[in-house]
Amino acid sequence: MTAAVLSLSADEARRIALRAQGLLGSPDRRAGVRGVLRGLGAVQLDTISVLARSHELLPYARLGAVGRPAVEEAYWSGRTAFEYWSHAACVLPVEEWPLFAFRRRAYRARTNWSHDVPEAAYRQVLDQLRAEGPLTATELGGAKNGGLWWDWSESKVAVERALALGDVVVTRRSGWKRVYDLPERALPEPLYHDRLNDEECLRQLVTQAGAAMGVATQADLADYHRLKGAEVEAVIESTGLVPVTVAGWPEPESQGRRHRAWADPAALAAPPRGRHRTTLLSPFDSLVWDRPRTERIFGFYHRLEAYVPRPKRIYGYFAMPLLAGGRLLGRVDPAREGRTLVARHAAFEGQTHQARKAVPAMARALVEAAGWVGCDQVRVERCTPAELAAPLTAALP
Repeated sequence: MTAAVLSLSADEARRIALRAQGLLGSPDRRAGVRGVLRGLGAVQLDTISVLARSHELLPYARLGAVGRPAVEEAYWSGRTAFEYWSHAACVLPVEEWPLFAFRRRAYRARTNWSHDVPEAAYRQVLDQLRAEGPLTATELGGAKNGGLWWDWSESKVAVERALALGDVVVTRRSGWKRVYDLPERALPEPLYHDRLNDEECLRQLVTQAGAAMGVATQADLADYHRLKGAEVEAVIESTGLVPVTVAGWPEPESQGRRHRAWADPAALAAPPRGRHRTTLLSPFDSLVWDRPRTERIFGFYHRLEAYVPRPKRIYGYFAMPLLAGGRLLGRVDPAREGRTLVARHAAFEGQTHQARKAVPAMARALVEAAGWVGCDQVRVERCTPAELAAPLTAALP
């Protein structure tokens, strides 16, 4: 007899997801930024810096005004984290190094690369690191040939290939530059191994993704660390994740399963309760980085417009979703002018009479963000709906 599959309402799934992401309930301030990183399993890096870089915005959203030097210290000191390809380029807890052995092996088996790497250049990079210690690409011979941004030098191509293969590791950055080192020197000895087979790597990564999301479809689980659907399918039954159905979530198209999602058993053990965080989220925050999942859970369509031509942008260059009361109520495209945080576009969701209720939350999020980045004033340039510009400005101190 087949066991009954637990059914969740859409609201229960939303709250479970928020708690799993550290955005519902009291934050673990003793664990701090490193605790956030361990809980999420991956924090995406990006070069864009408006209020701050994305990897700084993420712990801020969960812990509040944690000092930005403390954020950098938590990521890049004490051999507690490394940088590698997960959802994208991400900071990862150092405990996950063995779990990415499957990806390093896949890179080693790869025959088609966009750049050729002469064997002599590859050996030179490793020999120089061995002799001189941790180095940036500039110190290894220069990152560029002098052309456009993708015109990497031979040594830069070589060290990035070595990073993909696991022959070098990045455990810190200096002035936003990657600092490359030999993994046997930079990683804790018990973690420096590739002993896990592909199946075990995938099983643990899918389990970790399930815990970080609380409840997720198989597509969600695959997207978290950019696994293949077939890889998730092969290990899902052995992860310990619990099959569930979620009201309103679509049936899978190809798996032929009755259930629509999987939940972390720890997330089901107690109902999610506690304080909701009111904050602006980085577009690269793991709560919203998967656009289909964001729309399914929150009914909120979000798209990063930084690479959209300016005339075609709807919300702005780096629109940050507003989270309040466990819902996404709007977004802000921020900028800084001296000690003023400028909301170039503050856009609310819904009709004016509904959006009006979110004005206090928007004001609070803007003021808190301003204080965190050293601004003492907030100015709103544009508001959607336009009728809420005056109430929003009035709500600011």
